[in-house]
Amino acid sequence: MLQKNYSGFILETGTDEAGRGCLAGPVTAAAVILPEDFENQILNDSKQLSEKTRVHLKPIIEEHAVCFAVTHLLPDEIDEINILNASMKGMQECILKLKHVPEYIIVDGNRSLNAKLGLKNTFGKQFSMEEIELLKSIPNQSIIKGDAKFLSIAAASVLAKTYRDEYMDQIHEEFPMYNWKKNKGYPTKEHREAIKKHGTTKYHRMSFRLLPEQLKLEF
Repeated sequence: MLQKNYSGFILETGTDEAGRGCLAGPVTAAAVILPEDFENQILNDSKQLSEKTRVHLKPIIEEHAVCFAVTHLLPDEIDEINILNASMKGMQECILKLKHVPEYIIVDGNRSLNAKLGLKNTFGKQFSMEEIELLKSIPNQSIIKGDAKFLSIAAASVLAKTYRDEYMDQIHEEFPMYNWKKNKGYPTKEHREAIKKHGTTKYHRMSFRLLPEQLKLEF
């Protein structure tokens, strides 16, 4: 069973992201504060759950959470600041969107939430000094495989994954030849063959290796 709390603070926020390894679409982050009495026997790391279960859990998390926030960081920003920084920035933006200022933050992974703040990027949100100072002031702890250990991080992983999947389903309608409705932008054989045949779109991450070395884009 997943643990309810790491720090002992009531307003402890769990945060996570989805879509870091994709060739197209956003990296999506989420942050969730759950009430002290929240319990759910199904909730787990989103990667361990079926799509049907994640969709079932999404409204339950949203209804019972003290507050939550979700952020998409788009390919232009990912290409400019790199995927690791974009993943972290997405989680930072979620913290700033929450209706309550967290007393403590637990982050899935091995990087502190404050690893980089206030990147001077062209695309996306620019942090003010006040926002940077607020983020610096909140203690946080990175937890390896935290989405399989703590309820709030698991909840954030489910929201990040479901909101990102919904986004990919929407842009699939614009570019159905890549079948994002099925592969969600991940580097499947089908997706890469479609890139080889049709080229790239505004939703592809141009800083990523979109094709293996044996396949080359033709211009």
